[in-house]
Amino acid sequence: MDKRKTPFRTPLAVALALTAALAACGKQPDERTAGQKLDGAIADAKQADAKAEASQAMDKAENKLKDATAAASVAVTDATIVTKINAALMADERLKTTKIDVRAEDGRVTLTGTAPDAGSQARATSLASAVHGVRSVDNQLVVARNG
Repeated sequence: MDKRKTPFRTPLAVALALTAALAACGKQPDERTAGQKLDGAIADAKQADAKAEASQAMDKAENKLKDATAAASVAVTDATIVTKINAALMADERLKTTKIDVRAEDGRVTLTGTAPDAGSQARATSLASAVHGVRSVDNQLVVARNG
């Protein structure tokens, strides 16, 4: 036997034995029966499913809240638009005495009622269009007939 090979084999064998011993130290013995292990796995799967369902429910609730907030924001914006247009009409000398109904839906404004003349009718459109948030104005005002 060659003595030069022996010194290299012994440290290698010792290192492998120590590695195996250390690996075995890290393992905890599982003394559960196969049925208990299966029950544990089923319980873990049910818990994972419950977490996933809870997460989905929270996502749905969050989306509903966002939708409701957006709808409320649009409603407030439309109400603000109507209020600002009514204020502008009341501040105008020729239009303040007329009955003009202002409606807004998603920034689209509809004016109904009677205007004293064609110039006042056009002025109502201009005043409504100038309000922030107005996308379009449907002027359905009827020009009053004098006579």
